[in-house]
Amino acid sequence: MGPHPAVAAIRLAVRRVLHDVLTEHPTDPAAPRDAHPLVLVACSGGADSMALASALAFEARKLPVRAGGITVDHGLQDGSSGRADEVADRMAALGLAPVEAVAVTVGREGGPEAAARDARYAALDAAAERHGAAAILLGHTRDDQAETVLLGLARGSGIRSLSGMAAVSGTQGRYRRPFLQLDRQTVRKACIAQELAVWDDPHNSDPAYTRSRLRHEGLPALEKALGKGVVEALARTAQLSRDDADALDTWAADAETAVRDEAGALACDKLHGLPPAVRRRVLRRAVIAEGAPAGSLFARHIEELDRLITGWRGQGAINLPGRVEARRQGGRLVIRQG
Repeated sequence: MGPHPAVAAIRLAVRRVLHDVLTEHPTDPAAPRDAHPLVLVACSGGADSMALASALAFEARKLPVRAGGITVDHGLQDGSSGRADEVADRMAALGLAPVEAVAVTVGREGGPEAAARDARYAALDAAAERHGAAAILLGHTRDDQAETVLLGLARGSGIRSLSGMAAVSGTQGRYRRPFLQLDRQTVRKACIAQELAVWDDPHNSDPAYTRSRLRHEGLPALEKALGKGVVEALARTAQLSRDDADALDTWAADAETAVRDEAGALACDKLHGLPPAVRRRVLRRAVIAEGAPAGSLFARHIEELDRLITGWRGQGAINLPGRVEARRQGGRLVIRQG
């Protein structure tokens, strides 16, 4: 008798990712085990990441891959340190090694959710460098993807925000999300079938957090109004939007050279001739290259910058994040850090 269908589904998803990693990091199965690529799982102790840790441990035994785990203690709740140690012990019991619990300090920039996310990814990046990991697996599901698309829609930040989370992201494709095609219920069923102990983070049901409200109020309301299938449709929208955004980004990268004059400055008349979606991407690339932090650039910044091209009325310089200044001067768009 084979494994429970939910268990089989999560293992298949992880197996595919591990084969991708091995294609990118070919290794001799006969080589010493410490020469095999290391894949880490980021595990909070919740159902999604515990299912992922279990599937990684199972699949890695059959492949020339080492499997380890990292849990991040954000220090935002009483007893978080002890809970992180407990999660690390659970991962070790699954056969993962190395296993590490990392404590971080969460700042305030961007709000509590964004600050916690920034601290977590910084810790995961550092762990990957420290252990020489080829990849880090993240337990985001199709439901998480749907929530991300709705949050992007609410921000009005354009098609890239609607792209949701990529299956592969980060420096050199470090982050992998095997469960983006699986729903949260399937992953939770896999935990039950394997009798995996999981921890339900109270922040996930705390209405003080935007994503929590969306999960427990927004999405159910949409499904009540529109019927089942909203999550699947939003996840499909993410993939379609990502394909379109990638194509436009490639177009913008190619166009950037063509809209510069002999001195390398951006020529306003050439910019004006580009389709708006491409022109705004060229502008965004240009201000980031001059030092504007990508995470602090919003649609309103780019729209204001775009008006220097399409709605020129003699307006003065525009101040952008990162002390970057943009002004129109002699038919050129001059961008520099002040």
